[in-house]
Amino acid sequence: MSADSSPRLISAQLVGLDEDLGATSTDVIRVLADRVAASGRAADGAALAADAIKREASVGTGVPGGIAIPHARSSSVAEPTLAFSRLARKVPFGAPDGDADIVFMIAVPEGADKDHLTVLSTLARALIREDFTAALRAATTPDEIVQLVDHEVSGEVAEACVGKASSASSPTAATASASASASAATGATAATDRKVFVGVTACPTGIAHTYMAADALVAAAQRAGAEMHVETQGSSQVEPLDPALIARADAVVFAVDVDVRDRGRFAGKPLVSGPVKRGVDEPDKMIAEAIRASDDPNAARVQGGAATTETNTKNEHFGQSLKRWLLTGVSYMIPFVAGGGLLIALGFLLAGYGIALQHGDSGQNNAVFTLTNYTLLNLPPQGLGYYLGAAAFQIGGISLGFLVAALAGYIAYAMADRPGIAPGFVAGSVAVFMNAGFLGGLVGGLIAGAAAYWIGRIPVWRWLRGLMPVVIIPLFASIIASGLLLLVLGGPIAWLMTQLTEFLNSLSGASAILLGIILGLMMAFDLGGPVNKVAYAFAVAGLGAGTATNVVPFEIMAAVMAAGMVPPLALALASTVLYRKGFTKPERENGKAAWLLGASFISEGAIPFAAADPLRVIPASMVGAAVTGAISMAAGVTSRAPHGGIFVFFAIGDVAMFIVAILAGTVVSALVLVALKKWVRRTPAADAAAGDEAAVAGETVGQRAPVAV
Repeated sequence: MSADSSPRLISAQLVGLDEDLGATSTDVIRVLADRVAASGRAADGAALAADAIKREASVGTGVPGGIAIPHARSSSVAEPTLAFSRLARKVPFGAPDGDADIVFMIAVPEGADKDHLTVLSTLARALIREDFTAALRAATTPDEIVQLVDHEVSGEVAEACVGKASSASSPTAATASASASASAATGATAATDRKVFVGVTACPTGIAHTYMAADALVAAAQRAGAEMHVETQGSSQVEPLDPALIARADAVVFAVDVDVRDRGRFAGKPLVSGPVKRGVDEPDKMIAEAIRASDDPNAARVQGGAATTETNTKNEHFGQSLKRWLLTGVSYMIPFVAGGGLLIALGFLLAGYGIALQHGDSGQNNAVFTLTNYTLLNLPPQGLGYYLGAAAFQIGGISLGFLVAALAGYIAYAMADRPGIAPGFVAGSVAVFMNAGFLGGLVGGLIAGAAAYWIGRIPVWRWLRGLMPVVIIPLFASIIASGLLLLVLGGPIAWLMTQLTEFLNSLSGASAILLGIILGLMMAFDLGGPVNKVAYAFAVAGLGAGTATNVVPFEIMAAVMAAGMVPPLALALASTVLYRKGFTKPERENGKAAWLLGASFISEGAIPFAAADPLRVIPASMVGAAVTGAISMAAGVTSRAPHGGIFVFFAIGDVAMFIVAILAGTVVSALVLVALKKWVRRTPAADAAAGDEAAVAGETVGQRAPVAV
């Protein structure tokens, strides 16, 4: 297939030259997103902008040379697209050498095919070449920009279409062929004594930085007289490094923002690591560190398959690490709770609430559960609906039974990678056995992860390294963590959980209202940050302890979910109905989308507003969320589902008051925000500064759990 017949990623309509798009990266992204939408390649420019701004907030997309490549995967994008701007006024995008005047925005749909992603990665690689960027700066018309891009990616398009891997499109492709020839030597270093390094690059979206870092590291190694082979774990097809090449490597370089796949392959090798952006910004320093590490017997090493979280956490203090471990556990736990809670709610919908009394609270006690005695040909007296409801109820209860074990297992995984999973799951199960509940699982997961981590750091003979991650580490870490819970910690933690449960059950009147206020304030404080996550995790973890006779955990879940829905709904009301002139056009577009996001309990709908105006949006959101939390707790509203908003109405007890609480908080927040917009004003300079700071500080949600709260 010829290059001409390939899909066009860019057109003159998507190009702007020597234009002033604003003072901040957020301003530029919003204009380019609207440009993509105006071309018909995205359904919603505001949604695309929000996704790109969220990505930008996690790690700046500026690269050396005055280049920026904001990018995002977005469900609003119809086809892979590039938008370009050459700026008359440079804008900061987080590059180490200054602001950017060349901006490529990469917009990718959720289901983009590999051929398109290969093309996009090729363009990203080109952006670190001075000849290509110089041509972009010298172009005089949008058509010249389009021709430059087409020429750069046309060879990759043609080869992708016939299913061949390019061997000359980039330095990284060249290293792939070098890797193959090197592996043919079966470890011999031939007639050279130069250093040989292997590495992995990976970023969250896997579109741009992954490949730019790979090429930068290869070029830096060549400058240092070394040999570098990189495995790019991005969106395009991953070609694993040859095991023989890994075996003869002098050191390993990880430039990653996500977990390295199959990390155990590199066990025992000296390690240099950092975020993927460091691979783009400081490749020479990373290669120099790799050279030193290869000659240092005391250098940090990849630990027998156990992650030592070296990737981008070197400078974390203990509090930051602890937060990351716990949030990882919560994020992996949520699907068990979501599936189990919704199935139990479906069971109630089909079979009635009396099913809990007949078959045990939460479906856990199946001593009198006789569903298995029936078939579709021999239905229970209550009929098919009861039969299906009972099945859903039982499956949901079993799913919830994994809650504590999953929490502990994935806390340990965050600390020690795969070798920590088994000890963590065992410790979580022991916590359930000891009636130590959520707190016991949390403690057990931390102990299991710490044990697996430290055992993995013990120097062992080479022949034993292969057994470490699959036998030795899981065995002894399980003994340590579960043994401590069984013999020492389980009893006291179980007593503490009993006291906490009794305290929550005793809450009524003013005490329950105060708890609702606190939970509401936490949910709206940082819109998905650590404080929000603490409140949400507290509610989700309690679902497993809820029963037909102990509904307080369900009341807490309802208050948390209702309060979390308030910020986007309030901003939608304020920006599209009450005070349209107080918001920019992109904000009004965001407001339209926020109606659905809020109704679905997706608090991200409020983030674009909070990023632009945090000092007015966040306080207003907190006031309304506190009102909602208080009303929900006072009315005794319950929720057996951990997510879904108004769309899981069948899982809500007293759905009318649930709606009343949400409406009250939404109206209060919207009115407070309108008042602040009208009477609490700032200078334009302060607005711009606050908006830029918020884009960095208020939108760091790239590692948020799959469930958005």
